[in-house]
Amino acid sequence: MSRNLLYAITAAFGVAVVILGYMVYEDRKKPDGVEIKIDDNGISIQGN
Repeated sequence: MSRNLLYAITAAFGVAVVILGYMVYEDRKKPDGVEIKIDDNGISIQGN
């Protein structure tokens, strides 16, 4: 395996880790503003 291919695989793995980390961060972050839910219990409004 050539050294350039090894560098390319390592860089691709690093980019994938950064992208997945950002996706997890965005998923766990609370939304800004007002959240309105309509379900079986009625309407609930929560301000952040």
